[in-house]
Amino acid sequence: MNYITPLFFGFISAFIGIIPPGLINMTAAKVNHKEGKRNALWFVLGAILIICFQVFFAILFAKIINRRPDLLTLMREVGFGIFATLTIYFLWLAKKPKDKSKKLKNKSKTKRFFLGMLLSALNFFPIPYYVFISITLASFRLFWFDTTSIFIFVNGVIIGSFLVFYIYISFFNKIENKTDYIMKNMNTIIGSITGLISIITLINIIKYYW
Repeated sequence: MNYITPLFFGFISAFIGIIPPGLINMTAAKVNHKEGKRNALWFVLGAILIICFQVFFAILFAKIINRRPDLLTLMREVGFGIFATLTIYFLWLAKKPKDKSKKLKNKSKTKRFFLGMLLSALNFFPIPYYVFISITLASFRLFWFDTTSIFIFVNGVIIGSFLVFYIYISFFNKIENKTDYIMKNMNTIIGSITGLISIITLINIIKYYW
């Protein structure tokens, strides 16, 4: 069995899911800017630890759904409805995000580690995101729900997540002006991503019925 595939798609799904500027990656960049790379990396490790558990939980839930063809079809249709709604919201209805920069007090690496865990735990998006991703990949025979594939996929997510966070930590000062531009256009970026996912899901639904 080709185990490079789940590693690759775990990496890609994490990269796509985390690359848009958000609370966790922007906080990591600000911790690095105010307190140095060591504290920022401890913050990232705390965030990734929670992400790891979230991905495991999401895939196990997806595995149960995948055994039930009726639930699988329902999840695809519900997923399409959710992502289509999000696409419409972010592209046409949502207000442009405002830049709210907060000062960070200097903290120990332990406190930054737990702060990373806390902010990551408060972010529930990874669970439905990876449920949908794993089910979609499985339907195209690009992912399997055996223990080894799950473990490798999660490792791909960890690598992809760490790479994105490291990019924010290392290059934030150089791309800060561009980041402001990205933040202003965040709704368009998110809407485009959810729109692409909606199209892929719709194609899958059409193939199932026709």
